[in-house]
Amino acid sequence: MKRTNVQKLALAGLLCAVAVVGSMFSFPMFGSKCAPIQHMVNILCAVLLGPGYGLGVAFSASLIRNLVGLGTPMAFPGSMVGALLCGLAYRFTRNLPLTLVGEVFGTAVLGGLCAYPVAIFVQGQSTADIAFYAYIVPFLISTATGAVLSGILVYALKGTGALGSMQKKLAR
Repeated sequence: MKRTNVQKLALAGLLCAVAVVGSMFSFPMFGSKCAPIQHMVNILCAVLLGPGYGLGVAFSASLIRNLVGLGTPMAFPGSMVGALLCGLAYRFTRNLPLTLVGEVFGTAVLGGLCAYPVAIFVQGQSTADIAFYAYIVPFLISTATGAVLSGILVYALKGTGALGSMQKKLAR
């Protein structure tokens, strides 16, 4: 295994741990728990590791959060769709504001819509009746907060030159 792959895997594991621990700082909103740190991690994965690792970290963090009781099944569509979309946005454009918008749109709108079948399957029909409308708003609040946090962090890293250094080291 290449050294770069080991470094990427280690960073992915670290970011997964940050997402899980960060979910302890969540707030309930309708039927979901809003965890803005997960969205911050999604954007960091997009910028540093790419969409594949971002999707893997989002899935792993959601699974661990559910296994230890820190999340709901809505964590899967909310975090994974946003991670994939912002990862693809960054890979193809290298534009940070577009990456932030990709995370917000992917999580709030597309993830919120994907929460509807999850709510039917996991929580029953009565909850699913409101899921179509009730998950977009809480996902939007959570992801917008996480996007602002990650935007501040990434621009700070970019300003110090640390972001470019990390990207260069991981790209080898």
